[in-house]
Amino acid sequence: MNAVELLLLLIVRLALTGLPLAAAMLYAARMGERRLPVLLALGLAASGAVGLLGFWSYYADPVVGEAFSYFVLFGSILVVGHSLYGGKLDGALLRGLGTPLALWALGSGFLLFLGFVHGGTDTPLITATTRFSHPLPGDNQIPLFFAEWFFQHGHGGVPPIFPGEWLASDRPPLQVGYVLSQRAFGWDVKGLNYQVLGVVLQQLWIVGLWALLLAARVSRRTRGLSMVVVLVSDLAIVNGFFVWPKLLPAAMLLAVAALVMTPLWQEMRGRAWAAALIAALCGVAMLGHGSSVFGIIPLALVAAYRGLPSWRWIAVGLAVGIAIMAPWSAFQKYDSPPGNRLAKWTLAGSTAVDNRSTSEAIFTAYGEVGVGGALDNKVENFTTMIGGGEAYDALRNAFDTGNLTEIVRAFRIVFFFYLLPSMGLLLVAPVAMAVAWRRRARNPAEWSFALTCFAVFAIGAVIWGLLFFGGTNDRTLVHVCSYLLPLLGMAGAVAGLRAVLPRFAPYFVAASALFSLAIYVPAFDPPPGSAYSVAGAVLAAASLIGFGVVALWEDSGAALWSAALRPLRSGRQKASQAPG
Repeated sequence: MNAVELLLLLIVRLALTGLPLAAAMLYAARMGERRLPVLLALGLAASGAVGLLGFWSYYADPVVGEAFSYFVLFGSILVVGHSLYGGKLDGALLRGLGTPLALWALGSGFLLFLGFVHGGTDTPLITATTRFSHPLPGDNQIPLFFAEWFFQHGHGGVPPIFPGEWLASDRPPLQVGYVLSQRAFGWDVKGLNYQVLGVVLQQLWIVGLWALLLAARVSRRTRGLSMVVVLVSDLAIVNGFFVWPKLLPAAMLLAVAALVMTPLWQEMRGRAWAAALIAALCGVAMLGHGSSVFGIIPLALVAAYRGLPSWRWIAVGLAVGIAIMAPWSAFQKYDSPPGNRLAKWTLAGSTAVDNRSTSEAIFTAYGEVGVGGALDNKVENFTTMIGGGEAYDALRNAFDTGNLTEIVRAFRIVFFFYLLPSMGLLLVAPVAMAVAWRRRARNPAEWSFALTCFAVFAIGAVIWGLLFFGGTNDRTLVHVCSYLLPLLGMAGAVAGLRAVLPRFAPYFVAASALFSLAIYVPAFDPPPGSAYSVAGAVLAAASLIGFGVVALWEDSGAALWSAALRPLRSGRQKASQAPG
């Protein structure tokens, strides 16, 4: 597939994914909501709801599922059209909503074309396992595997077992549901449609992070720098192209963070609808990946510290959360038991496939290692987070070879596995904040936001290290935690640098971004017979430049969005001026 065809496929998947999100935002705006972070959170929640309902509708019956897919498509178009032509939405609001959507589209284009710049569209899922990292397992194929089965059979029969003895109930269904909701609109046997859709879904972190940065009231320059540095980070590049469902739930939790970590919380904790929204986002995140719990707990603690909501608020949230989680829990227990393999792996260090309950596995595991062994495991957990000596040894051995390729490979491995080293050059930010803390008064909002991000990061890491069982073969590597933590770490680092060294920060962030690009642009394991695509490289570069321009100079993105909406506004004006 050439670059133009890949671009067209990307546009299709962006449209199918973005329409329900846009419909929810525009309808809420039409009903009177004007706060952009809240609208973006509503859009992400609606998008997640489509994914979950896509799964359950196909589970009920493939005919019902296909009808649901068309209902979502045409219903979203009608809602968007009605909201835009209704005359109640001003241009400034539309431009404000259009900016994160434009960033999402450009970010998806950058990663997709960078990923396939050396070919690989004939074997997209295999290419994704090696393009930006050491050879990764086949986890990126699990959602597609089960989506294909439910697309054909619904709830009839027993779902097959994915290689490695993974049951349909072992992995949450969110990404499976997204695939099913779009499965009827063009597909292929090679998995390219799925790969493109997966990239688009993982890049939804862009919408969530933009909502958080807006709600935190950081400066426009800080927002732009944060978005750029995360886009070119190892976290977004590796996990955005290798489309296991880990960045997708982090997008939902970023929307939660926008509501609870910022000044919005003082109002949100008094509104029952906000309780429902936050619970829905948390539920969707949990049904995206169970590791989301390590992001939800610190967010809940920070929210409680900033002001407890009422018992009524909590009751509404619990009711919504239970309504979202209960069907999946029932599926795990009755349709495809036991469905707790990941929980036993995480909390008990048990990799065996058996029918034990999670609590039984936990008591057995801790009983076998004893108090001393458990403490050793926890120490090892925290040592792993900081890289221990392993990250240093990997880099030293690579530098000893004098081989540039081996050095870059070593950086990729270290960034992929270890939490603190994955921050790269941004680890300088907390040090700079400690040294120059007296300057915080220049940008108090950004200083406060950075500290809050670091607090959630630290609390989440501590909870992760304590709850995770640990052990030699079961360690606190980044990919078994919620990606909310490193995302907040990077955003907090940029805000912290801007708070104390506002003029130096852009140059340092640019150096960090260029360092990351130097590591991830090269293709070391290209598919046989492939070559660099000039058109693909141009589109990747253009997408990245466009992303930077829109993120750092929002007026440019607003102008583009305004131009796109001009025909609609013109038509509305003509209709209003017509006689009768």
